[in-house]
Amino acid sequence: MNARIAAIVLSLSCAFVPLASVPHAVAQEAVQGAPMELPVDASKLTFEADGETVSFDIEIADTAERRARGLMFRTDLPEDRGMLFVFEQTQPVSFWMQNTPSPLDLVFIGEDGRVIDILPGEPFSTASIAPDGPSRFVLELNRGTSERVGLEAGTRLNHPAIDRVAGN
Repeated sequence: MNARIAAIVLSLSCAFVPLASVPHAVAQEAVQGAPMELPVDASKLTFEADGETVSFDIEIADTAERRARGLMFRTDLPEDRGMLFVFEQTQPVSFWMQNTPSPLDLVFIGEDGRVIDILPGEPFSTASIAPDGPSRFVLELNRGTSERVGLEAGTRLNHPAIDRVAGN
């Protein structure tokens, strides 16, 4: 596959990543099947559900390269872990699951830190996954986790990356 096609495929794999911001080496690696595992952030992502605090260890995808690769090719995501996609601005975002072998919950979050929508991601699907409005963050969790822990639209999530934007 030539470099231009690899860059186009990669650009379509995550929320509107401009081709110019994705280095050639990253595009090639993503297309060739190398999973990315980021360090677990020192701060847990938390929220309240039924009077109890629920927490997750998270990896943070906060650059164009990290957001473009996300959980592609990952076959192991612990039940208590997720990946938080942090965008520089609130904007329409769209994801797809091509090259992602695990079913996921995609939790779309507004700039106020509240869950906008939770949508399913089907393994290897090229269907677009997007909420009705713009998002500032997206949290990816193993499929079914949101329902199991009581995460729903309107829930306020807490983490330093979210709190800085939400003003808390």
